[in-house]
Amino acid sequence: MNNVLKTVLLIIGIGLIAYGLYTIITPEFAVDAGPIKIKAQGDHTQSYAMIAFGVLALIGGLAFGKR
Repeated sequence: MNNVLKTVLLIIGIGLIAYGLYTIITPEFAVDAGPIKIKAQGDHTQSYAMIAFGVLALIGGLAFGKR
């Protein structure tokens, strides 16, 4: 059971970090239709939270290895 939990936490941690980095790096949505130009701007608060939760999950997964 401990080994399964450790593996799940490590996989979730890596996935959350990868998703957070992906959303920070990818360009934001923009529409250019003639004279109208729409550009979506937002903050990256959710991306930073995903990375933080991913790091916490990795630390939790590595902590189970020490027991």
